[in-house]
Amino acid sequence: MDLIQALNWRYATKKMNGTAVSDEKIEKILEAARLAPTSSGLQPFQIFVITDPTIKAQISPIAYNQSQITDSSHLIVFAAWDQYTNERIDSRFDYTNTFRGLPLDTTNEYKNQLKAQLFALDTFAQAAHIAKQSYIAFGILLMAAALESVDATPMEGFDKEALDNLLGFPEKGLKSTTMVALGYRDASQDWLVNMAKVRTPKDQFITKL
Repeated sequence: MDLIQALNWRYATKKMNGTAVSDEKIEKILEAARLAPTSSGLQPFQIFVITDPTIKAQISPIAYNQSQITDSSHLIVFAAWDQYTNERIDSRFDYTNTFRGLPLDTTNEYKNQLKAQLFALDTFAQAAHIAKQSYIAFGILLMAAALESVDATPMEGFDKEALDNLLGFPEKGLKSTTMVALGYRDASQDWLVNMAKVRTPKDQFITKL
């Protein structure tokens, strides 16, 4: 499938059949998310891959008992930094400069300007800015899954505080933003599988100036 065919094929799968997705496909999907663009290349989030049935069972009631949690092959959790800090930003820039073989002070002027902008944001604005970065990778992960013919169910319907506590995110300075269940559709049990994909018509959605 090409990209448009893949995006037409995919939908928010409502019932999965429990079949495992191959490691090769999962690694491609995760690598696509890792390569996603983020503001100033900070990548202010982490991705957690959950396959342990016990942990999935603990997450299920936190996510309103959606069957995709336990029926999925892999449950992907996006967890964003709880705030921007000097240490976190310095670490990212130091890693980039070292990887590129540049002196650590190469990007100091830009980095300090960025810090001034980010630290001027209040706690809520910082959280929103950080969460947006995770959603870029989230969208690319969904696209990559479709290209690999792997079904995906994006999820925001869960108790974030409860999930964070279960996975020990507060101790890591992280907060969950969204989840994706990956697996394969159970076409015989999924009421949405044969429904037409509906999107806003192009002439109402796209404006060319």
